[in-house]
Amino acid sequence: MKITMAHGSGGESTSALIRDIFSKHFKNEILDKMEDSAVVEGSSKIAVTTDSFVVTPIVFPGGDIGRLAVCGTVNDLLMSGAVPKYITCGAVLEEGLDIELLDRVISSMAQTAAEAGVMIVTGDTKVIENRGDEPGLIINTSGIGFIDEKNDAIGPYNLGDGDKLIITGNLGDHHAAILGCRMGIENNIKSDCAPLGDIVSNLQKDGIGISAMRDVTRGGLGTVLNEFATASKCRIELFEEELPVDKSVREFCGLLGLDPIYMGNEGKAIICVRSEDADRALSIIRSSKYGENAAVIGTVYKESSDSADSSVILNTKLGGKRVVGLMYGEGLPRIC
Repeated sequence: MKITMAHGSGGESTSALIRDIFSKHFKNEILDKMEDSAVVEGSSKIAVTTDSFVVTPIVFPGGDIGRLAVCGTVNDLLMSGAVPKYITCGAVLEEGLDIELLDRVISSMAQTAAEAGVMIVTGDTKVIENRGDEPGLIINTSGIGFIDEKNDAIGPYNLGDGDKLIITGNLGDHHAAILGCRMGIENNIKSDCAPLGDIVSNLQKDGIGISAMRDVTRGGLGTVLNEFATASKCRIELFEEELPVDKSVREFCGLLGLDPIYMGNEGKAIICVRSEDADRALSIIRSSKYGENAAVIGTVYKESSDSADSSVILNTKLGGKRVVGLMYGEGLPRIC
């Protein structure tokens, strides 16, 4: 069975679609009320994020657009130090989309939300005309997380001299998986699409001094670290030999002339911690779910003057130095 324009009419077909797909998988005491807005328990200080997901293909090795939508939203909240609580789901369906595929994606979304410990509390569906290609699906999400006001504020403006940078796992997995699918290149690369709550929670429970966190998505590690350097007016030095990259991804990059530093992930974060906490933080991350390949990859150097250098330098395996700038142009393909 396929999606038709009738599924977006607001009538019987719409009700059946919501009942048989979305409500079936997202079932909870808040969503089941089917109100125009969800009334939820609150907090004195919250983090709010929103995102839209348009990835092609809809299903890819290691995940699908539903899992991606939850992970992307949850991880954005986690990076601000918040505990994710609620998610909304807006789905734009293209006429002709296979309903069994939609069911699979929404089921995956519900399973990932359960893994991440969040509730999908409200949503919306729209059906649009087919644009002539393979029928597609767009998912828009908003997320709300609660922040413990006793915790220190974290952010890219907060880096200190001597801080250590930890990447929570291998670079480029998601980007390579999507690009390989779109180019028809056979390989065993899978997306790293994953919620990072276990890593962040374990660091917070152990009292690790976190300066900043950011999930490494579009633009890759190079772009994120340039944003860190600019916000904190500091120099960041990386060590190429410490950057974790899976052998299959490294070979894929060599084949296509790609640089893992600018490739996106959907289940990795760069976490900046105080130098005295670095070894303990690395051990905690490696023992957490999705953090087994974590590595300390660099150091922050910060001067007190306003004219301080704001740059990212890579110390290469050959003993040279390379400036890592912002990614320019479009990082093909659209990975989220």
